[in-house]
Amino acid sequence: MDRPDLKRIISQRTMARNVRPENDGKEVHLLGWVHEIRDLGRLIFILLRDSSGICQVAIRKAEVDENTKRELEEIGLESVVYVNGRVSAEPKARLGVEVKASRLAILSRAASQIPYDITGKVSAGMETRLRHRILDLRKPENRAVFTLASSVNKAIRDFFHEHGFTEVRTSRIIGTATEGGAALFEVRYFDRTAYLAQSPQLYKEELTTVFERVFEMGPFFRAEESHTRRHISEFTSVDIEVAFADMDDVMRFLEELIVYVYRWIERNNSEELKTLGVRLKIPSLPFPRYTYEQLLDELSGLGQPLEWGEDFGTPHLRALAKKHTGYYFITDFPTKIKPFYIQPRRDKPEVSESFDLMYQWLELASGGTRIWEKELLMKRLEEQGLNPESFKYHLEVYDYGMPIHAGWGLGFERLMMVITRRTNIRETILFPRDRFRLHP
Repeated sequence: MDRPDLKRIISQRTMARNVRPENDGKEVHLLGWVHEIRDLGRLIFILLRDSSGICQVAIRKAEVDENTKRELEEIGLESVVYVNGRVSAEPKARLGVEVKASRLAILSRAASQIPYDITGKVSAGMETRLRHRILDLRKPENRAVFTLASSVNKAIRDFFHEHGFTEVRTSRIIGTATEGGAALFEVRYFDRTAYLAQSPQLYKEELTTVFERVFEMGPFFRAEESHTRRHISEFTSVDIEVAFADMDDVMRFLEELIVYVYRWIERNNSEELKTLGVRLKIPSLPFPRYTYEQLLDELSGLGQPLEWGEDFGTPHLRALAKKHTGYYFITDFPTKIKPFYIQPRRDKPEVSESFDLMYQWLELASGGTRIWEKELLMKRLEEQGLNPESFKYHLEVYDYGMPIHAGWGLGFERLMMVITRRTNIRETILFPRDRFRLHP
């Protein structure tokens, strides 16, 4: 094989997205993967894919050299190839434009049998998709999910920096459960037992005494027994904590962030939205707010009664979603069903200053005003059967001046489910980890 000069080609490389009718006649050097082949005998069409998209290559065997002819005999799907040719505007072509190739070289030959159909002509279940995840991610619509996620990630960071937040990094290896003892992964930490963090909760509260406004984006872990389309063992959480604020203040940050993200991707990610078949509708501010008790009344009228003090189950939330079809807040949950650090209302202690952000029936975020008085926090720990001694390092901070503060945690992948219209959270995680999956 006549090997191409890769160093030179890379410096001159044309991406697939730049094969456009307005570049008619321009010489191009393409590098990518063979997505699809149509062999018509004397004429071969190849869909070539790179990280920017897909373009069509047309090769007439009579017009190429012997090396290229030999390569065409051995070419297979997902092989990495180099193509040299010229752009040709072709209104009747599949993409309205193609590259008329004068040379093709196989740089890395794929196996003759690929275990997963990337073209989508043969459907595959979730197990097959995750088993061959790298191939699955090569499908344009799946790649678009994560290109979009990268853009959303930037939008979130920009939003917080614009609002005076400091980005922080807290430890993932902790000595005490932040939200009680349930759903924790134990790890051996030298000669002791440690845990993988469920959230940055206690750290971010403490950091408000230093930076006032903090945010963190990163992986956290829950030993979820639930095996559903929305539960996962390793997930990305977007967390904030704000000093001198209550739940109403941080709810406004949350709804404004969502709208900011929608406007951002509308401006910057039209191609990904088109690939996914998604038409965004920017939600209006403020999001509707309903108290826990208001929704209990609604459920009663819908034939899904719930006793005061019980948390909403999936059937209840699905019933509510028939009426509440977009984003909305549920506020004022019973104190006993919220974590120990959530502030009870002064006028009605059995009700907490708390909220969940919902999209239809899917819970996206949870937050509220935090307890800032040490004695009350110790009382709440004991009420929930937790030993204050296990939280002594956190409680010490309350002796150094703890302001009133509030915050929330937002599930990044659940937000991406809503934006991309995916129905399984595993579709929004590159390499999902759940109760049954540890590979690849």
